[in-house]
Amino acid sequence: MKKYLAEMIGTMVLVLMGCGSAVFAGSAAGLVGVGVGTLGVAFAFGLSVVAMAYAIGNVSGCHINPAITFGVYLSGKMGGKEAAFYMISQVVGAIIGSAILFGLVSTGSHGGPTATGANSYADGAFMQAFVAELVFTFIFVLVVLGSTDAKKGAGNLAGLAIGLTLVLVHIVCIPITGTSVNPARSIGPAIFEGGAALTQLWVFIVAPLAGGALAAYIWKAIKD
Repeated sequence: MKKYLAEMIGTMVLVLMGCGSAVFAGSAAGLVGVGVGTLGVAFAFGLSVVAMAYAIGNVSGCHINPAITFGVYLSGKMGGKEAAFYMISQVVGAIIGSAILFGLVSTGSHGGPTATGANSYADGAFMQAFVAELVFTFIFVLVVLGSTDAKKGAGNLAGLAIGLTLVLVHIVCIPITGTSVNPARSIGPAIFEGGAALTQLWVFIVAPLAGGALAAYIWKAIKD
């Protein structure tokens, strides 16, 4: 039970801090040249992962992402039942984080393009969005599997490696989809955002899970 609670809290923090940076600090009320911009939002997501990795990593492994959990499961490092409860906990945590963010937006102003930092893509850009989410999730999960490997991993530096990789992924992918690479991170905000975020949500579930699965199979092929 402690592992599932840790995953819920970790995902809540990721969504609140990452999406919150996009909503409140990304463009600073739309003023040109003001705000943290793409790089700042990227670091907000990455630093959230680093913080949670060292806070709950020893409890649950700090997946805080169904795509990572799916990859770990396919790698044979956890059972199906445990993986399912991890994913449920992550989605619940994302919803809680989004609810807090929605409450903050509802009680004041915000500078972001959406009320919750939800993911979406432009009309006619479906294939670009799907490929981007699949490929960048593959890269991210591959780094997770490699850096946390018991024999060949990065040890105590794994959290830093994973967080910085997420920063890198966001820098490239934010202009395309806002960057998901995490189904839970997309589900929570989409519930409160509605509209395109909700109708396009399946892309941000299927593509990251496919990327996580690909990473698991590639890692199994190259690790020995």
